Amino acid sequence: MSANLLTRHWIMTNKVRKQTLRQRSYQLLFSNQSRTGRRMQLFWVSTALLSVLLLFIEPGGSSLYTPNAQVLYQLFLAEVFFTTLFTVEYLLRLWCTPSKERYAISFFGIVDLLTMLPMYIIWIFPHMAVEYIALLRVLRILRVLRVLKLLRYMSEMSIVWRSIKLARHKLTLFFGFVGVMLCVFGGLMYAVEGGSGGFTSLGASMYWAVVTLTTVGYGDIVPHTPLGRMLASVLILVGYSIIAVPTGILTAYMSQEMQRYREQRHCAQCDRGGHEAEAKFCKYCGAALPPLSVKSAR
Repeated sequence: MSANLLTRHWIMTNKVRKQTLRQRSYQLLFSNQSRTGRRMQLFWVSTALLSVLLLFIEPGGSSLYTPNAQVLYQLFLAEVFFTTLFTVEYLLRLWCTPSKERYAISFFGIVDLLTMLPMYIIWIFPHMAVEYIALLRVLRILRVLRVLKLLRYMSEMSIVWRSIKLARHKLTLFFGFVGVMLCVFGGLMYAVEGGSGGFTSLGASMYWAVVTLTTVGYGDIVPHTPLGRMLASVLILVGYSIIAVPTGILTAYMSQEMQRYREQRHCAQCDRGGHEAEAKFCKYCGAALPPLSVKSAR
């Protein structure tokens, strides 16, 4: 009987240890509430930036420096090291997250997967990898997107992200209107110019409409007929009129979110709000303010 009790106790102890290890791994990889978690996030972001920096040293990445054979071998070892490190991180994230499927299909989960694939593709398909070396380089430079993991924990970035989410319906309607304008003016210009002056297709006319509406004006495609120039002038004026609309929408929502954040900062001593997100002391009594966590900001 005592042996059975000891066995059960040993099994329960191992389960608690495994659960505790999994929870600790989750806190280190996904949470920023503790100092250790923030340091771990900073470590992964710094590692990703360093791996991207190596792309500019490799052949084809920069024309200012041509590495010799020894440097190339060291760069290869460094890429193997970064690939192994990112693979371990990805597997640990899959192991410790409560919902593996949710993380695997999430934006950051897909980014984590893509950033470690190039080296494995080169190993498994060496001949095919040479033909798609540019694509593999793009996949490797996607590691810079890991910086977004650090930015999403900043209160200022959460203001911008929440403002975009709140304004998404108005922005969708605005860009839908812009799309209609581009189709109308692109089609009219294609009909007016009659395929001359670079307007050889409806796609080329749409490209001209985008460049003109945004007031960029590359000048590679220009109208030559009087009616075409009149349409171009109208489209330029329309572009100047509506280009500030999304800025105004985002500014309004960002002001609303910043006001909401200020109202959340209440002083524990005088119980008065209206403090800025970066304020550390109460502007009324001088007492220390509690930090504005990302969870409360969201």
